[in-house]
Amino acid sequence: MSKNFGPEYVRAIAPYQAGKPISEVAREFGLDEASIVKLASNENPYGVPESAKTAMAAAAADLGRYPDANGFELKAALSERYDVPADWITLGNGSNDILEIAAHAFVEKGQAIVYSQYSFAVYALATQGLGARAIVVPAKDYGHYLDAMAAAIDADTRLVFIANPNNPTGTFIGAAEIEAFLKKVPANVVVVLDEAYNEYLSPENQYESAAWVKQYPNLLVSRTFSKAYGLAGLRVGFAIAQPALTDLMNRIRQPFNVNSLAQAAAIAALNDKDFLEQGARNNAAGYQQFVEAFQQMGLEYVPSFGNFVLVKVGKDLAAGARVNLALLKQGVIVRPVGNYGLPEWLRISIGLPQENAILISALQKALASDRE
Repeated sequence: MSKNFGPEYVRAIAPYQAGKPISEVAREFGLDEASIVKLASNENPYGVPESAKTAMAAAAADLGRYPDANGFELKAALSERYDVPADWITLGNGSNDILEIAAHAFVEKGQAIVYSQYSFAVYALATQGLGARAIVVPAKDYGHYLDAMAAAIDADTRLVFIANPNNPTGTFIGAAEIEAFLKKVPANVVVVLDEAYNEYLSPENQYESAAWVKQYPNLLVSRTFSKAYGLAGLRVGFAIAQPALTDLMNRIRQPFNVNSLAQAAAIAALNDKDFLEQGARNNAAGYQQFVEAFQQMGLEYVPSFGNFVLVKVGKDLAAGARVNLALLKQGVIVRPVGNYGLPEWLRISIGLPQENAILISALQKALASDRE
Protein backbone atom coordinates (compact mmCIF):
# COMPACT_ATOMS: atom_id res chain seq x y z
CA MET A 1 0.00 0.00 0.00
CA SER A 2 1.54 3.30 -1.10
CA LYS A 3 1.85 6.12 1.38
CA ASN A 4 0.92 9.72 0.56
CA PHE A 5 3.69 12.00 1.70
CA GLY A 6 3.06 15.55 2.83
CA PRO A 7 -0.20 17.29 3.74
CA GLU A 8 -3.21 16.96 1.47
CA TYR A 9 -3.33 20.69 0.74
CA VAL A 10 0.20 20.49 -0.74
CA ARG A 11 -0.63 17.43 -2.83
CA ALA A 12 -3.61 19.34 -4.24
CA ILE A 13 -1.42 22.09 -5.70
CA ALA A 14 -1.07 22.20 -9.47
CA PRO A 15 2.57 23.21 -10.06
CA TYR A 16 3.19 26.61 -11.65
CA GLN A 17 3.62 26.29 -15.40
CA ALA A 18 6.12 28.79 -16.76
CA GLY A 19 6.18 29.97 -20.36
CA LYS A 20 7.84 27.58 -22.80
CA PRO A 21 11.54 28.34 -23.29
CA ILE A 22 12.80 28.93 -26.83
CA SER A 23 15.06 25.87 -26.71
CA GLU A 24 12.13 23.58 -25.85
CA VAL A 25 10.01 24.86 -28.74
CA ALA A 26 12.94 24.47 -31.11
CA ARG A 27 13.41 20.83 -30.07
CA GLU A 28 9.71 20.01 -30.08
CA PHE A 29 8.91 21.43 -33.51
CA GLY A 30 12.27 21.09 -35.25
CA LEU A 31 12.80 24.85 -35.56
CA ASP A 32 15.88 27.06 -35.59
CA GLU A 33 16.14 28.84 -32.23
CA ALA A 34 17.17 32.07 -33.97
CA SER A 35 13.87 32.16 -35.86
CA ILE A 36 11.65 31.79 -32.80
CA VAL A 37 9.82 34.79 -31.33
CA LYS A 38 8.95 34.55 -27.64
CA LEU A 39 6.10 36.78 -26.50
CA ALA A 40 4.95 34.63 -23.59
CA SER A 41 6.48 35.79 -20.32
CA ASN A 42 6.17 39.59 -20.31
CA GLU A 43 9.94 40.01 -20.53
CA ASN A 44 11.60 43.22 -21.67
CA PRO A 45 12.31 42.80 -25.40
CA TYR A 46 15.50 44.87 -25.06
CA GLY A 47 16.97 42.39 -22.59
CA VAL A 48 19.51 43.40 -19.98
CA PRO A 49 20.55 47.08 -20.05
CA GLU A 50 24.21 47.77 -20.84
CA SER A 51 24.58 49.56 -17.52
CA ALA A 52 23.65 46.37 -15.69
CA LYS A 53 26.01 44.25 -17.81
CA THR A 54 28.89 46.57 -16.89
CA ALA A 55 27.98 46.41 -13.20
CA MET A 56 27.83 42.60 -13.28
CA ALA A 57 31.23 42.36 -14.96
CA ALA A 58 32.73 44.38 -12.11
CA ALA A 59 30.92 42.32 -9.47
CA ALA A 60 32.07 39.02 -11.02
CA ALA A 61 35.54 39.47 -9.56
CA ASP A 62 34.16 38.75 -6.09
CA LEU A 63 31.91 35.76 -6.83
CA GLY A 64 33.98 33.48 -4.60
CA ARG A 65 32.40 35.18 -1.62
CA TYR A 66 28.81 35.17 -0.42
CA PRO A 67 26.65 38.12 -1.43
CA ASP A 68 25.75 40.81 1.07
CA ALA A 69 22.91 39.07 2.90
CA ASN A 70 21.32 42.39 3.83
CA GLY A 71 21.80 43.99 0.39
CA PHE A 72 23.07 47.23 1.94
CA GLU A 73 23.90 49.08 -1.29
CA LEU A 74 20.76 48.00 -3.14
CA LYS A 75 18.57 48.90 -0.17
CA ALA A 76 20.33 52.28 0.04
CA ALA A 77 19.57 52.95 -3.63
CA LEU A 78 15.94 51.91 -3.19
CA SER A 79 15.66 53.93 0.01
CA GLU A 80 16.76 57.06 -1.85
CA ARG A 81 14.51 56.38 -4.84
CA TYR A 82 11.33 55.79 -2.82
CA ASP A 83 12.11 58.09 0.12
CA VAL A 84 11.72 55.44 2.81
CA PRO A 85 14.18 54.16 5.44
CA ALA A 86 16.33 51.23 4.36
CA ASP A 87 14.82 49.00 7.05
CA TRP A 88 11.44 49.40 5.34
CA ILE A 89 12.76 47.36 2.40
CA THR A 90 12.86 43.56 2.03
CA LEU A 91 14.73 41.99 -0.88
CA GLY A 92 13.43 38.94 -2.71
CA ASN A 93 14.47 36.42 -5.32
CA GLY A 94 12.07 38.09 -7.72
CA SER A 95 8.74 39.47 -6.56
CA ASN A 96 7.38 35.89 -6.47
CA ASP A 97 9.65 35.37 -3.49
CA ILE A 98 8.24 38.49 -1.83
CA LEU A 99 4.67 37.22 -2.30
CA GLU A 100 5.53 33.83 -0.79
CA ILE A 101 7.43 35.37 2.12
CA ALA A 102 4.50 37.65 2.89
CA ALA A 103 2.04 34.77 2.93
CA HIS A 104 4.23 32.70 5.25
CA ALA A 105 5.00 35.64 7.53
CA PHE A 106 1.45 36.83 8.11
CA VAL A 107 -0.93 33.88 7.64
CA GLU A 108 -1.44 30.68 9.62
CA LYS A 109 -2.92 27.44 8.34
CA GLY A 110 -6.70 27.77 8.19
CA GLN A 111 -6.73 31.57 8.10
CA ALA A 112 -7.94 33.35 4.98
CA ILE A 113 -6.35 35.18 2.05
CA VAL A 114 -8.46 37.33 -0.27
CA TYR A 115 -7.62 37.76 -3.95
CA SER A 116 -9.45 38.34 -7.20
CA GLN A 117 -10.61 35.97 -9.89
CA TYR A 118 -8.21 36.20 -12.86
CA SER A 119 -5.37 37.51 -10.70
CA PHE A 120 -1.76 36.28 -10.63
CA ALA A 121 -1.52 32.49 -10.21
CA VAL A 122 1.05 32.74 -7.42
CA TYR A 123 -1.59 34.13 -5.03
CA ALA A 124 -3.49 30.84 -5.21
CA LEU A 125 -0.28 28.81 -4.97
CA ALA A 126 0.91 30.71 -1.90
CA THR A 127 -2.47 30.24 -0.25
CA GLN A 128 -2.60 26.51 -0.97
CA GLY A 129 0.99 26.00 0.14
CA LEU A 130 0.07 27.31 3.59
CA GLY A 131 -3.10 25.33 3.95
CA ALA A 132 -4.83 28.71 4.17
CA ARG A 133 -8.40 29.38 3.05
CA ALA A 134 -8.82 31.19 -0.25
CA ILE A 135 -11.53 33.80 -0.64
CA VAL A 136 -11.67 34.37 -4.40
CA VAL A 137 -13.74 37.42 -5.31
CA PRO A 138 -15.40 37.46 -8.76
CA ALA A 139 -13.75 39.88 -11.15
CA LYS A 140 -15.40 42.98 -12.56
CA ASP A 141 -14.63 43.56 -16.24
CA TYR A 142 -11.74 41.07 -15.90
CA GLY A 143 -10.18 43.13 -13.09
CA HIS A 144 -10.33 43.61 -9.33
CA TYR A 145 -13.69 44.56 -7.81
CA LEU A 146 -12.34 46.30 -4.73
CA ASP A 147 -15.70 47.00 -3.06
CA ALA A 148 -16.52 43.30 -3.20
CA MET A 149 -13.03 42.40 -1.98
CA ALA A 150 -13.41 44.68 1.01
CA ALA A 151 -16.79 43.13 1.79
CA ALA A 152 -15.29 39.62 1.53
CA ILE A 153 -12.77 40.20 4.33
CA ASP A 154 -13.89 38.17 7.33
CA ALA A 155 -12.68 37.71 10.91
CA ASP A 156 -10.10 35.11 9.86
CA THR A 157 -8.67 37.08 6.93
CA ARG A 158 -5.03 38.05 7.38
CA LEU A 159 -3.89 38.98 3.87
CA VAL A 160 -5.24 40.56 0.68
CA PHE A 161 -3.40 40.36 -2.66
CA ILE A 162 -4.00 43.12 -5.23
CA ALA A 163 -2.14 43.24 -8.55
CA ASN A 164 -2.02 46.64 -10.23
CA PRO A 165 -1.78 46.42 -13.20
CA ASN A 166 -3.13 42.88 -13.06
CA ASN A 167 -1.53 39.87 -14.69
CA PRO A 168 -2.83 38.21 -16.90
CA THR A 169 -5.66 40.62 -17.79
CA GLY A 170 -3.76 43.94 -17.84
CA THR A 171 -6.48 45.83 -15.94
CA PHE A 172 -5.64 48.84 -13.79
CA ILE A 173 -7.11 50.44 -10.64
CA GLY A 174 -6.76 54.18 -10.15
CA ALA A 175 -5.10 55.70 -7.10
CA ALA A 176 -8.31 57.08 -5.56
CA GLU A 177 -10.00 53.69 -5.67
CA ILE A 178 -7.04 51.94 -4.06
CA GLU A 179 -6.76 54.48 -1.29
CA ALA A 180 -10.49 54.21 -0.59
CA PHE A 181 -10.01 50.44 -0.28
CA LEU A 182 -7.06 50.83 2.11
CA LYS A 183 -9.22 52.93 4.41
CA LYS A 184 -11.76 50.09 4.66
CA VAL A 185 -9.33 47.27 5.46
CA PRO A 186 -9.03 46.28 9.14
CA ALA A 187 -5.67 47.16 10.69
CA ASN A 188 -4.82 43.49 11.35
CA VAL A 189 -5.14 42.54 7.66
CA VAL A 190 -2.04 43.01 5.49
CA VAL A 191 -2.62 44.36 1.98
CA VAL A 192 0.00 43.31 -0.57
CA LEU A 193 -0.08 45.73 -3.50
CA ASP A 194 1.75 43.88 -6.28
CA GLU A 195 3.09 46.42 -8.76
CA ALA A 196 5.24 44.30 -11.08
CA TYR A 197 4.16 46.35 -14.12
CA ASN A 198 4.03 49.80 -12.52
CA GLU A 199 6.79 51.26 -14.71
CA TYR A 200 4.67 50.74 -17.83
CA LEU A 201 1.92 53.06 -16.64
CA SER A 202 1.51 56.32 -18.52
CA PRO A 203 2.37 59.51 -16.56
CA GLU A 204 -1.30 60.36 -15.96
CA ASN A 205 -1.86 56.97 -14.29
CA GLN A 206 1.28 56.98 -12.15
CA TYR A 207 0.95 57.31 -8.38
CA GLU A 208 3.45 56.84 -5.57
CA SER A 209 2.34 53.92 -3.44
CA ALA A 210 5.42 54.22 -1.21
CA ALA A 211 3.81 57.34 0.26
CA TRP A 212 0.81 55.25 1.28
CA VAL A 213 3.11 52.89 3.19
CA LYS A 214 3.90 55.76 5.56
CA GLN A 215 0.19 56.19 6.26
CA TYR A 216 -0.95 52.54 6.40
CA PRO A 217 1.14 50.22 8.63
CA ASN A 218 -0.64 47.17 7.13
CA LEU A 219 0.34 47.99 3.52
CA LEU A 220 3.14 46.17 1.72
CA VAL A 221 4.13 47.27 -1.80
CA SER A 222 5.83 44.66 -3.98
CA ARG A 223 7.98 45.57 -6.99
CA THR A 224 10.29 43.73 -9.38
CA PHE A 225 13.28 44.27 -11.67
CA SER A 226 12.11 41.46 -13.97
CA LYS A 227 9.91 43.49 -16.31
CA ALA A 228 10.70 47.08 -17.26
CA TYR A 229 14.26 46.86 -15.89
CA GLY A 230 15.09 43.82 -18.05
CA LEU A 231 16.52 41.57 -15.32
CA ALA A 232 14.10 38.62 -15.43
CA GLY A 233 16.89 36.03 -15.42
CA LEU A 234 18.54 37.53 -12.35
CA ARG A 235 15.44 37.40 -10.08
CA VAL A 236 15.37 40.61 -8.05
CA GLY A 237 12.27 41.83 -6.27
CA PHE A 238 11.66 44.01 -3.25
CA ALA A 239 8.96 45.03 -0.80
CA ILE A 240 8.35 48.37 0.88
CA ALA A 241 6.54 48.23 4.22
CA GLN A 242 6.86 49.53 7.76
CA PRO A 243 9.27 47.69 10.11
CA ALA A 244 6.47 45.78 11.87
CA LEU A 245 6.02 43.87 8.60
CA THR A 246 9.58 43.83 7.26
CA ASP A 247 10.93 42.50 10.55
CA LEU A 248 8.69 39.43 10.30
CA MET A 249 9.54 38.91 6.63
CA ASN A 250 13.26 39.04 7.31
CA ARG A 251 12.89 36.38 10.01
CA ILE A 252 11.84 33.82 7.40
CA ARG A 253 13.53 35.21 4.28
CA GLN A 254 16.21 32.86 2.99
CA PRO A 255 19.76 34.16 3.64
CA PHE A 256 21.54 35.37 0.49
CA ASN A 257 18.30 35.21 -1.51
CA VAL A 258 19.53 37.89 -3.94
CA ASN A 259 22.91 37.04 -5.42
CA SER A 260 25.85 39.41 -5.95
CA LEU A 261 25.42 39.86 -9.69
CA ALA A 262 21.70 40.51 -9.26
CA GLN A 263 22.30 43.16 -6.60
CA ALA A 264 24.89 44.96 -8.74
CA ALA A 265 22.72 44.82 -11.86
CA ALA A 266 19.65 46.09 -9.99
CA ILE A 267 21.49 49.15 -8.64
CA ALA A 268 22.67 50.04 -12.14
CA ALA A 269 19.26 49.41 -13.77
CA LEU A 270 17.44 51.42 -11.12
CA ASN A 271 19.35 54.50 -12.19
CA ASP A 272 19.20 53.85 -15.95
CA LYS A 273 16.51 56.36 -16.85
CA ASP A 274 17.23 56.18 -20.60
CA PHE A 275 16.65 52.42 -20.67
CA LEU A 276 13.33 52.75 -18.86
CA GLU A 277 12.14 55.52 -21.17
CA GLN A 278 13.14 53.52 -24.26
CA GLY A 279 11.15 50.56 -22.98
CA ALA A 280 8.11 52.69 -22.20
CA ARG A 281 8.10 54.20 -25.71
CA ASN A 282 8.42 50.79 -27.34
CA ASN A 283 5.67 49.39 -25.14
CA ALA A 284 3.22 52.18 -25.99
CA ALA A 285 3.90 51.83 -29.72
CA GLY A 286 3.68 48.03 -29.56
CA TYR A 287 0.38 48.18 -27.72
CA GLN A 288 -1.07 50.31 -30.50
CA GLN A 289 0.37 47.91 -33.09
CA PHE A 290 -1.43 45.00 -31.41
CA VAL A 291 -4.69 46.81 -30.76
CA GLU A 292 -5.01 47.97 -34.37
CA ALA A 293 -4.29 44.45 -35.62
CA PHE A 294 -6.76 42.82 -33.22
CA GLN A 295 -9.45 45.29 -34.23
CA GLN A 296 -8.82 44.55 -37.91
CA MET A 297 -9.10 40.82 -37.15
CA GLY A 298 -12.33 41.39 -35.23
CA LEU A 299 -10.86 40.05 -31.98
CA GLU A 300 -12.01 40.99 -28.51
CA TYR A 301 -9.22 42.11 -26.18
CA VAL A 302 -8.94 43.57 -22.69
CA PRO A 303 -7.48 47.10 -22.63
CA SER A 304 -4.08 46.68 -20.99
CA PHE A 305 -1.88 48.84 -18.78
CA GLY A 306 1.03 46.38 -18.71
CA ASN A 307 3.43 45.09 -21.36
CA PHE A 308 1.05 42.43 -22.68
CA VAL A 309 -2.48 42.09 -24.05
CA LEU A 310 -5.14 39.48 -23.30
CA VAL A 311 -6.95 38.62 -26.54
CA LYS A 312 -9.86 36.26 -27.21
CA VAL A 313 -9.07 33.90 -30.11
CA GLY A 314 -12.22 31.76 -30.23
CA LYS A 315 -15.56 30.94 -28.66
CA ASP A 316 -15.14 27.33 -27.52
CA LEU A 317 -13.14 26.09 -24.56
CA ALA A 318 -10.39 24.55 -26.71
CA ALA A 319 -9.79 27.66 -28.83
CA GLY A 320 -6.85 29.01 -26.87
CA ALA A 321 -5.03 25.68 -26.88
CA ARG A 322 -5.60 25.16 -30.63
CA VAL A 323 -4.46 28.61 -31.66
CA ASN A 324 -1.51 28.43 -29.28
CA LEU A 325 -0.37 25.17 -30.90
CA ALA A 326 -0.74 26.69 -34.37
CA LEU A 327 1.45 29.59 -33.29
CA LEU A 328 4.08 27.29 -31.78
CA LYS A 329 4.35 25.43 -35.07
CA GLN A 330 5.15 28.78 -36.69
CA GLY A 331 7.83 29.52 -34.10
CA VAL A 332 5.85 32.04 -32.05
CA ILE A 333 5.49 31.51 -28.29
CA VAL A 334 2.60 33.18 -26.43
CA ARG A 335 0.85 32.30 -23.18
CA PRO A 336 -2.35 30.25 -23.03
CA VAL A 337 -4.36 31.15 -19.92
CA GLY A 338 -6.72 28.23 -19.51
CA ASN A 339 -5.29 27.75 -16.02
CA TYR A 340 -6.81 31.12 -15.12
CA GLY A 341 -10.26 30.04 -16.29
CA LEU A 342 -9.78 31.83 -19.62
CA PRO A 343 -9.40 28.97 -22.12
CA GLU A 344 -10.63 31.02 -25.10
CA TRP A 345 -7.93 33.64 -24.57
CA LEU A 346 -4.19 34.10 -25.08
CA ARG A 347 -1.88 36.53 -23.29
CA ILE A 348 0.61 38.07 -25.69
CA SER A 349 3.63 40.07 -24.52
CA ILE A 350 4.59 43.23 -26.37
CA GLY A 351 7.90 42.81 -28.17
CA LEU A 352 9.99 44.80 -30.60
CA PRO A 353 8.14 46.09 -33.70
CA GLN A 354 9.42 43.28 -35.92
CA GLU A 355 8.51 40.64 -33.33
CA ASN A 356 5.01 42.07 -33.03
CA ALA A 357 4.66 41.99 -36.81
CA ILE A 358 5.66 38.32 -36.91
CA LEU A 359 3.09 37.53 -34.21
CA ILE A 360 0.34 39.38 -36.07
CA SER A 361 1.05 37.51 -39.30
CA ALA A 362 1.27 34.15 -37.51
CA LEU A 363 -1.96 34.82 -35.62
CA GLN A 364 -3.82 35.66 -38.83
CA LYS A 365 -2.69 32.36 -40.31
CA ALA A 366 -3.55 30.42 -37.15
CA LEU A 367 -7.04 31.91 -36.95
CA ALA A 368 -7.72 31.32 -40.65
CA SER A 369 -6.71 27.68 -40.28
CA ASP A 370 -8.76 27.29 -37.08
CA ARG A 371 -11.89 28.59 -38.80
CA GLU A 372 -11.67 26.24 -41.78
